[in-house]
Amino acid sequence: MNALLAFSRLVDRLNLLVGKAVTWLTLVVVVVSAGNAVVRKVFHTSSNAWLELQWYLFGAIFLLAAGYTLLKNEHVRVDIVAQKLSQRTQIWIEVLGVVFFLLPACVLIMWLSWPVFVDSFVTDEQSSNPGGLVRWPVKLLIPVGFCLLVLAGLSHLIKCVAFLMGKGPDPRERDRGKSAEEELAEEIAREAQAREAAAHGSTQGGR
Repeated sequence: MNALLAFSRLVDRLNLLVGKAVTWLTLVVVVVSAGNAVVRKVFHTSSNAWLELQWYLFGAIFLLAAGYTLLKNEHVRVDIVAQKLSQRTQIWIEVLGVVFFLLPACVLIMWLSWPVFVDSFVTDEQSSNPGGLVRWPVKLLIPVGFCLLVLAGLSHLIKCVAFLMGKGPDPRERDRGKSAEEELAEEIAREAQAREAAAHGSTQGGR
């Protein structure tokens, strides 16, 4: 188990590095998107290469950050029922979900997408749009992104098993602050309380 946990930490560091690098792509996408919009509106022209670059970068963010998102426990979970179960039962659900759903689906997509990338690379596939970009780099993102997600899934599985064996903390709580959804819910609750207090105050003032 110690060796597996060491492997898990190594995978986590890899996905953490990739995730932090990908965050900068968000800024690049914003700049490219804004530049495309300005050029189109001001100069009444556009470039297929720059438009496709915008799509490629968006795909890179989505695919390469999937493993990082799993590491941070930010993937959407429908846990209305699960949250009422015991902690160990919830971890068992995590284990079954990773083994029977996450890993098989990701491995299948990797297996199916690799020949597509190889064919694109060998034939030096180009965009069908005039002035577009070469296609194989964006097709390479698919197997690479799902490979990172598979590694993140294995890391999560190891941490779940370690927890069940009493050799590790709950992996769902690891390095977790409040999620964006939790912060939004709290903000909505505060606004509702403020409106209720204001309405109550105006009612008392009217009396």
